[in-house]
Amino acid sequence: MVGAIQLSYLLAAVLFITGLKRLTSPATARGGNTLSAIGMLIAIVATLLNQGILTFRLVIIGAVVGAAVGLWMARTIKMTAMPQMVGLLNGFGGGASLLVAGAEWLRAGSGSALPTETAVTIYVATLIGGVTLSGSIIAAGKLQELISGKPLLFPGQHYFNLLLVIGVVALSVALVVSPGQVPLFAALVGVALLLGILLVIPIGGADMPVVISLLNSYSGLAASTTGFVIGNHGLIITGALVGASGLILTQIMCRAMNRSLGNVLFGGFGATPAIATGDDKALAARGVRSITGEDAAMLLAYSRSVVVVPGYGLAVAQAQHQVRELAELLEKRGAEVKYAIHPVAGRMPGHMNVLLAEANVPYEQLWEMERINPDMERTEVVLVIGANDVVNPAARNTPSSPIYGMPIIDVDKSQHIIVMKRSMNPGFAGIGNELFYDTKTAMLFGDAKASLLTLIQEVKAA
Repeated sequence: MVGAIQLSYLLAAVLFITGLKRLTSPATARGGNTLSAIGMLIAIVATLLNQGILTFRLVIIGAVVGAAVGLWMARTIKMTAMPQMVGLLNGFGGGASLLVAGAEWLRAGSGSALPTETAVTIYVATLIGGVTLSGSIIAAGKLQELISGKPLLFPGQHYFNLLLVIGVVALSVALVVSPGQVPLFAALVGVALLLGILLVIPIGGADMPVVISLLNSYSGLAASTTGFVIGNHGLIITGALVGASGLILTQIMCRAMNRSLGNVLFGGFGATPAIATGDDKALAARGVRSITGEDAAMLLAYSRSVVVVPGYGLAVAQAQHQVRELAELLEKRGAEVKYAIHPVAGRMPGHMNVLLAEANVPYEQLWEMERINPDMERTEVVLVIGANDVVNPAARNTPSSPIYGMPIIDVDKSQHIIVMKRSMNPGFAGIGNELFYDTKTAMLFGDAKASLLTLIQEVKAA
């Protein structure tokens, strides 16, 4: 029986690894997700057969309730709320690890019957799980705008966080030396939850993609640590894979923003409004050029190469289906249409890929930033929909800009630029966009879906 259980965990691990590999491409991501889900099902069944922790009646009830809630969330959550949902799912993972660690601690007589190494592992799982749970709730609150998306800082915050870390270590040592102290364990849980809150509130909206991927890594590390607590090889492997992939993704996100992880976590980016410089005032004095939907449609209709740059504004307007319809019309007129995807466009890693996949945009039309930039000079028209900081030339031209050095999509090198926005409000970074004042740029103001519907009708009539 034990051999069959371990073989099941090995099979589950193979499915996890294969699934993760297939998630690297939009064309195979759906199949990869299915393989990973099958692997998780095998691991869960193997664990239940091995442990006998609960009666199967309770297990079935829990599975049915959980599946019903998951199905309801998957069908009712809007695409604009997908980042919040992902953040909450990370938090659920951390919360589950926290509960398992606490249950194991209580089961062993409040830690009094545990070996020292097992007790330490429980306290580490409690710390990571608590930080992940509360941090994810704060991140989801910021994304949902229940909490201000701006960094929330107070004097000496970083020193206070360091004091909390020291407190966690002190409480863990006290529990190892003097096990069975329920108030101390409760304090450890409380400090971990407080630390998660204080680690996320100083991070602004511009850095949310990094925070989401980092919390995903935390949830994996919490699960892996919990696996050591209960001696479950499947949980150890699964958590390690999630933790490692989350860290890799976090590094990719940081590289795409030209910032270090430490700067994201402790920099308080955007905590104060950007002060208008002389260059900013000169740009504002130049003014912007507006364009009507009819004129924009004529420009697009007679172009041979068009690049669409999607951003969070596209998700807010729920206009992904309209942009695909417009692209199909342009292709019928002989245009080549591509979509330029920036790694941190939107509010979570891969946000634009998920959004466009929902509208059945062909995978081969999605071009990553590094691949699309060399073609920008040969592109006749670029249509920017709701993107802001990821196309701001200040990242390349203005050393004093907060985003200077950040890799961007080189929209300004194309022949014509149409920017679709509701207003001139800045993006997550809170700074003005030099692209809007470029002589090649025309601003099409209004709701993205309404504007795209106008473009569709005008292109049909052209």
